[in-house]
Amino acid sequence: MSFSWHQEPHFSQRNNWLRAGVLGANDGLISIASLLFGLAAAKPDPQTVMITGFAALVAGALSMAAGEYVSVSSQADTEKADLHKEQHELTHNPEQELAELCQIYKDRGLSDELARQVAEQLTQQNALQAHARDEIGITEISQANPLQAAFASAISFCVGALLPVLVTLLSANSAVMLNLAISTLIGLALLGYCSAKLGGAPVLPAICRILIWGVLSLGITSLIGFYFGLSA
Repeated sequence: MSFSWHQEPHFSQRNNWLRAGVLGANDGLISIASLLFGLAAAKPDPQTVMITGFAALVAGALSMAAGEYVSVSSQADTEKADLHKEQHELTHNPEQELAELCQIYKDRGLSDELARQVAEQLTQQNALQAHARDEIGITEISQANPLQAAFASAISFCVGALLPVLVTLLSANSAVMLNLAISTLIGLALLGYCSAKLGGAPVLPAICRILIWGVLSLGITSLIGFYFGLSA
């Protein structure tokens, strides 16, 4: 009997950029829409609303990129420190590290003899890679990439933020809040759908949870805007 080998794609391979992308787009859409929604509720002049929207878009994108870069860089530094420590142990205590790897495989269900054989062969091939993957949990898929995360966050924030800015720009003053509310909720639903599909997750829970946060955000900022508009 012959077997054909194939490699199926896995959704976890997208985690590095998918998390940053979804977070950026969600933040851009909700934060800018809520800001403009609350500002429109206070009934300022249209020029003020537009300047605020564009300024918030630029500042938010830069903030997301910087925050994601610093956060993921810290993760990458921790991973490098762990790998350096593991390499030191492999150099100075190779037998103990081999025994540790054997125990890991035995805990996963391999027999003593097979666990020893697997540990020895993987150690001969690439000891650091074996310990990084099976002892620490660091793989090429999960390894942090600061620049990739920062770029994905900034671009996705701009994409998410552009919707409420353009809706505000193209809407009449009397219809700004209604158009913002409708477009934001539709945009959030599409974002939830796309993120669920890209990540292989159920669609309905993803849409529901993102819509709940969107409604809360729009509702709270509108109340703040109405309050300050009446107080002015």
